[in-house]
Amino acid sequence: MTSTSNTFDSLETCKKCLAGSAAAAISKTTTAPFDRVKLVLQLQRRGELAVAEYNGIRDCITKIRLEQGAMALWRGNGAGVARCLPNHTLNFAFRDIYRNKLLKNVDRNQSFSKFLAGTFVSGGLGGATTLFLLYPFDFARTRLALDTNKDGSRKYKGMVDCLQKMRARDGVSSWFKGLSAAMQFVIASRAIFFGIFDSIRTSVEDPKSLNFAACWAIAQVSITTSGMMCYPLDTVRRSMMMQAGKKVKQFTSTKDCWKTLYKRDGINGFYRGALTNSLRSTGGALIITFYYEFSKYM
Repeated sequence: MTSTSNTFDSLETCKKCLAGSAAAAISKTTTAPFDRVKLVLQLQRRGELAVAEYNGIRDCITKIRLEQGAMALWRGNGAGVARCLPNHTLNFAFRDIYRNKLLKNVDRNQSFSKFLAGTFVSGGLGGATTLFLLYPFDFARTRLALDTNKDGSRKYKGMVDCLQKMRARDGVSSWFKGLSAAMQFVIASRAIFFGIFDSIRTSVEDPKSLNFAACWAIAQVSITTSGMMCYPLDTVRRSMMMQAGKKVKQFTSTKDCWKTLYKRDGINGFYRGALTNSLRSTGGALIITFYYEFSKYM
């Protein structure tokens, strides 16, 4: 009986992984331009870009298209997709594993507080586990998205070249620059997102009866709320990432990064690119929606 149960669980996990991969592949490439614009706006005043500052979303898109070509809006997307496919696949898988263990024998109607705590914790743990395994891809994506100069030249030919050059310069440890700040962001954002999303979705008598539009609306509200609440954490983690490979460090630690950015730019400095991030979050909401939609038929 145990063998049959384990086989069934493995099959279910594989189905969820396939659903997560398909959903991620569709959504990530569609919203890639917003992802790059968000990164450029977020980090342009950190002394990392050798180009003139961009004045908002429209100006950023226009200048990138004119100076580097339309396809430049997808710069770093290869690394993004390479990270995104296993990221969402593992995220859903780990999150469900933690969720099943934490919420075993917990009835939502009888103990909502335990259920809510379980969804927050499982979401955070799932995100943290996945982040640690795939962090080098996120590191490479960030550096590739910001790899541009006034003359159009670039330091890196692609994701592999980026990682190889960083390893040659500072060792494998350079791939994990800013990991602690990233952990703070991922644990908080995933916990808040899944806490809100699962609480609303499971309030329906039969969650599987939710149509595509309803599920997307719940996911969009959840991911936008989570994104805005945790955006300063994202700004700090990206800023820490961009120090890798530099002789002169702007920040001595994550704590110092917070202090320096606040002193230099104030609260607004932590939210540069936040609007673009909200537009970009539609892709994340679609990934969640497609995942649950595909799961109905698998």
